[in-house]
Amino acid sequence: MTIKDIPAEWEIRATDTPFTGNKTAVRTDDVVMPDGTVVTRDYQVHPGSVAVLALDEADRVLVLRQYRHPVRHKLWEIPAGLLDVPGENPLHAAQRELYEEAHVKAEDWRVLTDVYTTPGGCDEAVRIFLARRLSEAEGERFAVEDEEADMELARIPLQELVRGVLAGELHNNCLVVGALSLVAARAGDGLDALRPALAPWPARPFEA
Repeated sequence: MTIKDIPAEWEIRATDTPFTGNKTAVRTDDVVMPDGTVVTRDYQVHPGSVAVLALDEADRVLVLRQYRHPVRHKLWEIPAGLLDVPGENPLHAAQRELYEEAHVKAEDWRVLTDVYTTPGGCDEAVRIFLARRLSEAEGERFAVEDEEADMELARIPLQELVRGVLAGELHNNCLVVGALSLVAARAGDGLDALRPALAPWPARPFEA
C-alpha cells in the first residue's frame, strides 16, 4: 500500500468572504457532504509561506525568538515569511527571508518538506527548505519593525532543538517539523537525496 495525500474537491453550494485583512481573509463555504447534506465551513485563506532550516558547518541551526501575539508567547522559530505575490518562486522568497531576518546567505538549497499548517481551519501551505554552506550576507542589514524589532538570533545545535521539541519546550510548527524532518532525512537516504530547491509544489504552483 502506498500512503499518499491526494487532491479532492467536494461541491460548494455557496461561498462568502465575510472578512478580508491585510494578508489573509476568512471564507465561509457551504459544502456538500458524501450523504448529500450541506454544512458550513469557515476557514482562513492564506497566501502560503516559506521557512528555512539553515544549518551551519558545526551542525547548528539558525533560530530566532519572536513574540507571537495570538498565543501570547515568545517562540523560537526558524526564518520564515509569506509568499508576497501569487505564483512567487518559493526559493526566492526563502532566500529573501533568510537575508532579511538573519542577514545570511546560503549556497546549497534543498526542499526539506511541504506541510499544511492547520488544514482543518486554514489553507496555509508552507515549504520548508534546508539551507547549507552559510555565510554572512553582503550589504546593509534589512530594517526590521514591529515584532521583528525585538527578535533574538542564535545558532543552536540540532540535537538540542530535537530535545526541546520532544520535551515540549519548543512549539513553532516550522521549527518542529523542520528539525525532525532533518533527523529523519539523515537516518534515511541522506540529505543529498532530498528534493531539489525548485521541485514542483502543487499547493502553490510557481514558475521556476
